[in-house]
Amino acid sequence: MASTKADDVVQPAYDSTPPSAKDRRDSTSSVAKVIENAKAATEKERNMTLLQGIKTYPKAVAWSVLISTCIVMEGYDISLVNNFYAFDQFNRKYGELTSKGEYEVPARWQAGLSNGAYVGEIIGLFINGWASERFGYRYTLIACLILITAWTAIFFTAPNVQALLAAEILAGIPWGVFQTLTVTYASEVCPVALRGYLTTYVNFCWGLGQLIGVGVIKAMIPRTDEWAYRIPYGLQWMWPAPLLVGIALAPESPWWLVRKGKAQKAKQALLRLTSVNRESDFDADETIAMMVHTTALEKQITHGASYMDCFRGTDRRRTEIVCMVWAIQNLSGNTFSNYSTYFFKQAGLDPTKAYAFAMGQYAINMAGVFGAWFLMTIGLGRRTLYLYGLCGLCVMLIVMGFLGLVPDEHRDQSALATGSMMLIWAMFYQLTVGTVAYSLVAEFSTRRLQIKTVVLGRNLYNVVAIICGVLTPYMLNPDAWDWGNYAGFFWGGICFCCIVYTYFRVPEPMGRSFAELDLLFERNVSARKFASTSVDVFDETIENTTLPDYLAQKEGVDVTTSEKRSAV
Repeated sequence: MASTKADDVVQPAYDSTPPSAKDRRDSTSSVAKVIENAKAATEKERNMTLLQGIKTYPKAVAWSVLISTCIVMEGYDISLVNNFYAFDQFNRKYGELTSKGEYEVPARWQAGLSNGAYVGEIIGLFINGWASERFGYRYTLIACLILITAWTAIFFTAPNVQALLAAEILAGIPWGVFQTLTVTYASEVCPVALRGYLTTYVNFCWGLGQLIGVGVIKAMIPRTDEWAYRIPYGLQWMWPAPLLVGIALAPESPWWLVRKGKAQKAKQALLRLTSVNRESDFDADETIAMMVHTTALEKQITHGASYMDCFRGTDRRRTEIVCMVWAIQNLSGNTFSNYSTYFFKQAGLDPTKAYAFAMGQYAINMAGVFGAWFLMTIGLGRRTLYLYGLCGLCVMLIVMGFLGLVPDEHRDQSALATGSMMLIWAMFYQLTVGTVAYSLVAEFSTRRLQIKTVVLGRNLYNVVAIICGVLTPYMLNPDAWDWGNYAGFFWGGICFCCIVYTYFRVPEPMGRSFAELDLLFERNVSARKFASTSVDVFDETIENTTLPDYLAQKEGVDVTTSEKRSAV
């Protein structure tokens, strides 16, 4: 522990006179008060129940839900291109005449359009890691909404498939920003009691957007003109305008403002996120003090805020876990499960019913989020849900593989059983891995590096999605590898490897403050011991860089540049 040095004092810019003993006592007293407030706020957050959190932070819930609607828009946009491949009107415009006398978008362009969006998202994610930390969350989102408004015009007027590819890549840039910024904002504007719910709500928004997209396409099936695909594209314009107004009025993240040394503005933003009443023991100064203390602690543990710093020291482990938690969403068989419609078609269902089943699957995805909330409410930890969820998914994938052993004369029944099993798989996935991952990635990174860490994780997700998106059609296509149900064995094996990784590497963050997680990672605590290890974040020595700024804004006092941070 570093001791306090009496002569290590920040001098006022307007006075070169050494500080008096009284000034030093006032400074020490002020710092002690900040630490006391931070400790009080941490204790209140730890003991806060879900209902208390909703009563104290109702505005934070509302603003977070509004900003998460950006993901509804993205889910709608992305669902269009994948579902248009089975849409006759779209194929006549952008496809080629096949030997069977039917129009179809060639496989090379299907891969190009789908992967073009991923390429744009990767670019957008890296831009987000820099822009959101420099300009703030609100301004970054507003800029992206303006861009997506412009790129929608390319979708709406695209004369050929090449123009569509350009639109997918360009639109992917703001989509990449939405993927991570919404989760980060949700994690920073709410207390521990609400963090798991608001971050996982983002997954509900994905399902809602996809459900709306498939519903619009299904409604356009009777049309035979160009408006059958232009109307769905044109409806993308219904999202940005109301979101622009809402986000322009929304408060900035208090954590971001504290990191920028704007503690007073952070307090104003915090007050806009809360609703204080006589029954509440909430104190804005205490909460801001907690943010300042956590930021100072992280500034000592994490010496930089660049992408390279994500791979240095204790942050290397945190970045690895965030990346793998994202990637496991696809490695656990998610891509395979998206082909339930394909198996239903093999069973003889017509396209209209196939779209209806796709809508049912998206509705199941949304219901799964609420189921995950219930499981978290009754006390199941995020690590527990993630780990046991993978175990259940692995078993179901193996069962789907064994369905491939059914004799050919019962192929229709086998395909129907496989499609139905995929719907059950999707429900179990959303109850656990698909939903909980959003909470885990928002909690495992430091506040200073959160955007960049989540960006790296989501980019690995996109890379794995591209690989899986290329492999899965070959596995299922009768003219390629023709694995059919046997692909379940492959994905079941990969899923088992994910189970092993999760057991040894993914810790339990439930009920922990950000500062506590920082110390647990710094002390290299085993993932299996995170939940049981006790830490005191106030019994630490912090090289003081953030506290002087906060105190200067709040009280106009100067403090020593190195203080022993002890519990008061």
